[in-house]
Amino acid sequence: MKRTRIVLFGLLVLCFSAIGAFAQESKIVKTAMSQAEIDRIVRTFTTKEAEFRSALTEYVFYRNAKIQTIGMGGQVTGVYQRDSFMALSEQGVRAEKILYFPIPTIKELIITPEDVDNLGSINPFALEPAKAALYNFTFVGKEKIDELDLYVFDVAPKVLPDPKKSKELLFLGRIWVDDEDLQIVKSKGKAVPEGKNTRYPVVETWRENVGGKYWFPSYASSDDELVFDSGFAVKLKMRVSYKDYTQGKSEVRILDDPEETPPTSPTPTPTPKKP
Repeated sequence: MKRTRIVLFGLLVLCFSAIGAFAQESKIVKTAMSQAEIDRIVRTFTTKEAEFRSALTEYVFYRNAKIQTIGMGGQVTGVYQRDSFMALSEQGVRAEKILYFPIPTIKELIITPEDVDNLGSINPFALEPAKAALYNFTFVGKEKIDELDLYVFDVAPKVLPDPKKSKELLFLGRIWVDDEDLQIVKSKGKAVPEGKNTRYPVVETWRENVGGKYWFPSYASSDDELVFDSGFAVKLKMRVSYKDYTQGKSEVRILDDPEETPPTSPTPTPTPKKP
């Protein structure tokens, strides 16, 4: 069977195929906002993205990743599972300690160790000040999810890089920003551009508040069909969970029975109320 490369670098990203195609039913309320206020919010959450990425380098955590290919009848045809503890060395360098990694059975796709290593960085696509100028941010409205009031933005590259000349990948999708912390708490989208033999699934990522300050990813999922230029198509299911964020170095704690699925409806964890 033909095997096609899927680059997992695009999996954990912060929704659209032409912007609107990824949009889902929601309770977004159209709200008027001045361009000056939109610019202020974008400047703030992009700056906090840089702070979040820097802070993450000081935390250890557990990451459980499972990727499945799905057959025409809905049956699982292959599995790639890798459960790890993302530790920090004495020098502060990220080091993956594998806890569970059975022999992969996926035949339709090639998944390399480098692809999976990118899962450890949480999100390789930057929506921070240094990269913000590459994107158009369009304010969609506001949406309430549980206790959170969120600003909703569509995000799209101003210019797509030429995949034949550059390996740079950008984000195309939708983000939800907490209206108090002005940090991204949810995202849904994909990597662009795609090459002849590479496809990127649409991924939805939820974050949780850690330490009352940062919003770190807690769960990412994808149920997508990747269609290549040759006509070859693969249905893909991906689930990645992150938990037990702890600041500083830590010994590995082996989990007896790691959870494979999150709560039925994952939601961002609100910031703890100040006394």
